[in-house]
Amino acid sequence: MRTHTARTIILLAALALAPGIPGVLTAASASPPEDRILPADQYTSEKARRLAATHARALRDLNESIYHCLPWLEVHRQSIGFFRPKGAAGDDRYLALRVYIEQDASPQFARLSLEERASAMFSRYVAPLLRRMAADQALVNDPALDGFTVILEWLKQAAQNGDRPVHETIAVFVPKPLAMEFLSGRAAVAQLAQRARVMAWDGESALGQLTLTAWDDAFVSTYRVANYQLAAGVSCPR
Repeated sequence: MRTHTARTIILLAALALAPGIPGVLTAASASPPEDRILPADQYTSEKARRLAATHARALRDLNESIYHCLPWLEVHRQSIGFFRPKGAAGDDRYLALRVYIEQDASPQFARLSLEERASAMFSRYVAPLLRRMAADQALVNDPALDGFTVILEWLKQAAQNGDRPVHETIAVFVPKPLAMEFLSGRAAVAQLAQRARVMAWDGESALGQLTLTAWDDAFVSTYRVANYQLAAGVSCPR
């Protein structure tokens, strides 16, 4: 279990089992670590620097929303920002977010195929994270924004024979027109999974593109961490 900066969380969120695992959690501190957002001056593209400077508040809001409202997700350092999607020919810039998912070990989940595990993770997290990423209308309406990237990472549950833990990762690349179709209700989550480009990794080994099956999963909107208290003045979307 990782230790989150500025807060102590004893948290296990089982993906394949019913939620409600007991834990004792401290209230989150007032602000998340600022290093989760890539600073504007570290981009090599003027387009990306402008996006980062113009929408700095939206990036901070996204960081805060995940930190306070989804405390079992850990945002990687400098992983919120406007990055070129893998394979882009030009200077396309997608708003990207990478999270590590804390979850309990589950024999049922471990027995699934990679595609089934990836489909389950996609169904649970991509839609709610995409909605949070698109919460700022000025950002969404900026013609320089070309799409969204959601990267999900979790601990591979197969035995590692004493080696260091291995993570499984999927990167979901959603062009802006497809994102707008989904967010407006004109495309279902199943269509989002079919039409987005999804790449997978087993540890550091690239596994190529996956074709996933997705469904509506209400976990993020319904799960409540036992004994977890929001910082004063913080509210979370339902």
